[in-house]
Amino acid sequence: MKVGFVGLGRMGKPMALRLARQGVEVVAYNRSQGVLQEVAQEGIEPAASPLDAAKRLIPPRVVWLMVPAGDVVDEMIWGEQGVLGGLQARDIVIDGGNSHYTDSVRRAEALAPQGVDYLDVGTSGGLEGAANGVSLTIGGPRGAFEACRPIFEALAVSDGFAHVGESGAGHFAKMVHNAMEYAMLQVIGEGFWLLEQSEYEFDLAQVAHAWNHGGVIRSWLLGLAERAFSDRQQFDEISDYVGGGETGEWGIQEARRLHVPTPLMDLAVNERLLSQAGESFARRVVAALRLQFGGHEVRTR
Repeated sequence: MKVGFVGLGRMGKPMALRLARQGVEVVAYNRSQGVLQEVAQEGIEPAASPLDAAKRLIPPRVVWLMVPAGDVVDEMIWGEQGVLGGLQARDIVIDGGNSHYTDSVRRAEALAPQGVDYLDVGTSGGLEGAANGVSLTIGGPRGAFEACRPIFEALAVSDGFAHVGESGAGHFAKMVHNAMEYAMLQVIGEGFWLLEQSEYEFDLAQVAHAWNHGGVIRSWLLGLAERAFSDRQQFDEISDYVGGGETGEWGIQEARRLHVPTPLMDLAVNERLLSQAGESFARRVVAALRLQFGGHEVRTR
C-alpha cells in the first residue's frame, strides 16, 4: 500500500517513519525541506507539494494530513497546491490532527460530491505513541475506514483503533479525550503540590514510582511524573505557564450545549487560563508532564 503523508511535525514525522518501517510505502510533503531530507534516508519518498504527493499515489489514493487545526487543513486540501487536484472518486483524505469536529463534518460534506471520502481521526499517544503505536478514534464512512484498515493497523498499538461513528465522531471523541486529559493532569499536579508543601521532605519521583506499582492511581501519566521529578533541577527551571487548551475549551462548550455538567474539566481549563497570573507548583507539574508526553513548549522561570 502507498500513502501520501502531509505534515512532518512533532507527531507527523515519527508516524510517517512508523508507517515506512511497517512496510507501507510513504510519499511525504513538509514545508521544511530539512525534515524531508531526513526521512528520505529512511526510505520515504519526498514530494514537492501536497498536490505532488497525491499525484505520486496509485488509485485508490489515500492522503493523511497531520497539520495544525484550522485554515491550514483547508489549504492542504483545496489550495492551489492542495491534494484535491491529484485526487478522484474513491480516493480518501484522512485528517489526523486536532480539528474541530464541525470542521470535519463540513469538509466531509464538501468532498462528497466529488466522490472523495474524508475520515476524521483523533490521534492520541504523544511522542512515544507516534513512534511506537498510537490510539486512534476514527469517524467517517465505514467503507473508507475498512479500505484504510492496513494503515491504522500499522500506526496503532494492538487493539488501539476503532471506527466510532459517522463524520465528525473521531474528532469529537478526541476533543473529549483531551478535556479528560486536562482534568487528569490537573489532579496529578495538585496532589504532588500537596506533597511538596507538607512538612515531610518527600522524594516526589520515589512516591510516583511507588504509586505506579500497584497503586489504584497507577498510569502512564504517573510514570511521566516520575520521569519529570527525576531531574529536579530541570523541573525547577520550568515556569508554571501551561500552553494549549483549545480542544479542552471546545469540550466545555459542547458540554454546555448538551447540558452535561463537567465541573472538573471546567476547573482544569480555567487553571490553564490562570497560568499566567501567579506561581503555581501544580501548573508547573502540568507543564512538565506536557513536555514529557508531547514535547510541548515550556517556559523557564
